[in-house]
Amino acid sequence: MSLAVLTKDGSYSLTGAGYTVLVLIMLALLLTACYITKADQKGKTGTRRLVFSAMAMALAFVTSFIRFLSLPMGGSITLFSMFFICLIGYWYGLRSGLMAAVAYGILQMVVDPYIISIPQMLCDYIFAFGALGLSGVFSRAKHGLVKGYLLGIAGRFVFSFLSGLIFFGQFAPEGMNPAVYSAAYNGSYIFTEGVLTIIIVSIPPVAKALAKVKVLAVQE
Repeated sequence: MSLAVLTKDGSYSLTGAGYTVLVLIMLALLLTACYITKADQKGKTGTRRLVFSAMAMALAFVTSFIRFLSLPMGGSITLFSMFFICLIGYWYGLRSGLMAAVAYGILQMVVDPYIISIPQMLCDYIFAFGALGLSGVFSRAKHGLVKGYLLGIAGRFVFSFLSGLIFFGQFAPEGMNPAVYSAAYNGSYIFTEGVLTIIIVSIPPVAKALAKVKVLAVQE
């Protein structure tokens, strides 16, 4: 059973079986992130966690298609799609954040794949999007939402930069260092969206609303 086929441009296109496998992995990761956590002292389940995580992923998925700017070889400035994935880590911690972010990366790979090799696929989809879950490092810190978001998008930038340098460096303009090209290319959309997002979430009414949402999300 083949999961992918080679196309004329040298990239791989997923087969029906490939899509099925990726969707199953994504669902398994999301469910694991929600349920394989220690039960609290009252023995309650992760139903609330599942609902809020699913809502955040749905918002991230929808807003990822609302693009203010799309670059020719992938990457775009969206309506704060990275933020919604970072929220999961901010709400529930590093483990749940990473697993949900990896599941989201798989979802992006299912709906809009560009795969030239397994290492490139891992770097661009699993590691780059999965790094957004690093927001969970600051789930209990003061100003944890902003700190976590910045760490998450910085992590995504690192892996996107490496992918651009290693797998797409040949597309750098003549005379331009591939590392500079990759940093400029990936930083242009990741950090532009990041700055816009930080401005919005720092507005006092928005910050207060997000704080209330967290209380609801973690309430048992």
